[in-house]
Amino acid sequence: MKRLFGSKKEVPPPPSLTDASSGIGGRVDALDEKIKKLDAELRVHKEKLKTAKGGAKKLATKRAMSCLQKKRMYEKQRDQMADQQFNIEQASFAIDTAKDTVTTVAAMKSANAQLKKQYKQFNMDEIEDITDDLADMMEDMNEVNEAMGRTYSTPDDLDEADLEAELDLLEDELEAEELEGDAGPGYLQADNLPSEPSGGLEEGKEEVKDEFGLPKAQEA
Repeated sequence: MKRLFGSKKEVPPPPSLTDASSGIGGRVDALDEKIKKLDAELRVHKEKLKTAKGGAKKLATKRAMSCLQKKRMYEKQRDQMADQQFNIEQASFAIDTAKDTVTTVAAMKSANAQLKKQYKQFNMDEIEDITDDLADMMEDMNEVNEAMGRTYSTPDDLDEADLEAELDLLEDELEAEELEGDAGPGYLQADNLPSEPSGGLEEGKEEVKDEFGLPKAQEA
């Protein structure tokens, strides 16, 4: 069969946008090199035109004009190729964006299906009951904490003015006690001490002491 009808020729795959952009970019670079060479040649011709006269000047002018025409042609070709490369890059960017969009949509569909599957496991009534129970428990705990932190020895009907007056009275009492402490006990005051005996030792008599070194009372 293959001998009668022949085999189908394999069709090569079409060039990708990346290959096309690379090929055009190479051509643009080649045109830029040609333009640079023409610029250098034009500078030489300009220098010759400054000093040339007569036929030499005409010849230099003709060559400069030819060089300038080539430069304008290459620049036009380069601009066209650059525009083509830009269009190819824009098309490649659009294709990549489309691929990314397809991937994003597929991921969103998968996430949506998973979310629906997970959502079916939720019971909103049960969740509301749980939250209500938690709120009630927190309120009960607050009441318990308030009850446990209550001070039993402090009456509820105390007046701040009475407390301030009592505090002032206590401060006065403390100041009076401090003054009494500085003066010493009452029995040590000068008014309460016994008077110094007027009679002293008789002349010519030595003071008699006991075995402990204390003065011994003399017999009358």
